Amino acid sequence: MKKILLYSGIVAALAGTGCKKFVDVNNNPNNPLTVQEKLLVSPAEFYIAHGLDAPGSNNGTATTDGEGDASTYAQHFMQTICYNQVPLNYGTYYFQNTALSLTWGTVYNDELENLQSLIQVSQKNGNPNYTAIGEILTAYTLGFATDLWGDIPYSKALGGATNLTPTYDSQASIYDSIQALLDRGIADIGKATGLKVGTDDYFYSGNMTEWKKLAYSLKARYYMHLTKAPGHDPVAQSNLALTALQNGIAANSDDWKFVYPGGATSQAAWYTVMLPLSTLCASSEIVDTLVGRSDPRLPFFITRSKTGNAYAGRPIGAGTVGNLNTYSSLGAYFAAVNATQYLMPYTEVQFILAEANLRVSGVAAAQPFYTAAITNNMTKVGVAAGDITTYLASRGTLTSANALQRIMEEKRIAHLLSPENYVDWRRTGWPAMNIVQNAQVSAIPRRLIYPQTEINTNPQPQQSATLTDRVWWDAP
Repeated sequence: MKKILLYSGIVAALAGTGCKKFVDVNNNPNNPLTVQEKLLVSPAEFYIAHGLDAPGSNNGTATTDGEGDASTYAQHFMQTICYNQVPLNYGTYYFQNTALSLTWGTVYNDELENLQSLIQVSQKNGNPNYTAIGEILTAYTLGFATDLWGDIPYSKALGGATNLTPTYDSQASIYDSIQALLDRGIADIGKATGLKVGTDDYFYSGNMTEWKKLAYSLKARYYMHLTKAPGHDPVAQSNLALTALQNGIAANSDDWKFVYPGGATSQAAWYTVMLPLSTLCASSEIVDTLVGRSDPRLPFFITRSKTGNAYAGRPIGAGTVGNLNTYSSLGAYFAAVNATQYLMPYTEVQFILAEANLRVSGVAAAQPFYTAAITNNMTKVGVAAGDITTYLASRGTLTSANALQRIMEEKRIAHLLSPENYVDWRRTGWPAMNIVQNAQVSAIPRRLIYPQTEINTNPQPQQSATLTDRVWWDAP
């Protein structure tokens, strides 16, 4: 594993800087503890939003077609986006290990190393609120990486050049670390001492009550990830999630989100990835799903084609190249120049409550949370009340036969570009998807392969994994 410590300085306030230059990243492996907390928080948050959850891991620049970004690959696997290219490509599961290095570098160089420095500096200076943010964001970063790769280096991997070939932690132990980090973050928030966090916090502007709600909500998210993990009971995991959410995100005002200014040089990542100079468009799978259900979010989530003015997705893996103007793209809600990046909105919590209550108490307990989640999401998007009522009449009633399927299908649509959808599909089987045309492997991928840079510098037994192998919690 390549061990380079990066730390970052903020060059200007967010609103006055470009998407490519929110932060200025400089290499300095020699003196990690001299950087002040306020110079570490902003870049760490930026790379979380713009380099992990959204496709911008190329040193903060959203690459054309999202090449090299794991968040984009997850959307190919979930059949949301499609290349207007002949195979072979990522949409048909053609991967080489060299394609995975950018996100891996963001996880370790831009996030885990910097966050460790933030935790160390804030502990030394007696600033527990900053420590808490570092711990919570470390938990999220570990969760993001382990859900894609399974076993990953962590406990022996950080701290500069002290260990160039760290062994990998098991995914089970990574999940233990995630929950422990979130618990420590919650405890540190409760320490009313030290330097207060301010506008250097892009997410909550130093409102530690909101950070505490987020930590509890992330605990619930990661409890639910283990509903079919070996040695874990889905009802027990659901009860843990319900307990955590008693203190979690409880309103749209609590949303964990990143707001892009939207100027000429401060554009949202998905806007940049889906620009016309790209060859990406909306897939026929997602367009046909929304059209088939008469989903009133369709015009917000999907554009009409420039030619023909139709909602027309491209079939993934098609053997010929079409005219890009004849296909739909992603709509303004997700891919406008100033689209908000929602990392964990209240609606996700509502869907977690629906699923957890279903597993613990049954359909009747899940129904109000399911209805509220759809209603809240549609209202936030801008759907008229009458259209919400009409949609709920066709999709709103849960039964013992359809409840988990409906909850997962609606959760996927509400958070169309969230990496969480790929986790949910693997652990529940919903939404149902078929393997694409001209697929290069025998099944829809269930993980990422390890990057070539990691294989070259830190060879480990886990690196023999293939795209169709399962991570630990994804038990058959």
